[in-house]
Amino acid sequence: MRVYNVIELTGPNSRILALDLGKRRIGLAISDPLRVTAQGLPNIERTNKRADLDLLERLASEREVGLFLMGNPINMGGNEGRQSAWVREFSGELERRTGLPVKLWDERLTSVEAGRVLRASGISIAKRAAAVDRLSAVILLQSYLDSL
Repeated sequence: MRVYNVIELTGPNSRILALDLGKRRIGLAISDPLRVTAQGLPNIERTNKRADLDLLERLASEREVGLFLMGNPINMGGNEGRQSAWVREFSGELERRTGLPVKLWDERLTSVEAGRVLRASGISIAKRAAAVDRLSAVILLQSYLDSL
């Protein structure tokens, strides 16, 4: 069995779109074409799965995305729970719908780190809830980019 690297699968100049999947919102971040930096995008306010997938498919096409990176909510003990199964199901549907690969990436502590950064920045509590999803996606994507 041959092992492929990300560039072989997605092309050298395609972007990576990271998703922090939540029940109410999907936090988004996108890489630059060279896959060095992560930038936050506006969150998706969830309505239903079909609409969410439509929007993600359109966004991937507009932004020349070659890979989706989804946060995998692994428990602190390293086990996958119900949330992880839900993310796997959504990622499978996203992959089938768009024809693009979806990679799951350990997201442990990304929300904690995002909350810490936002508290330190002095952002209001009212704005923090939406900002934490976007910043979590940025942290997730940047950790993946750094691993490459």
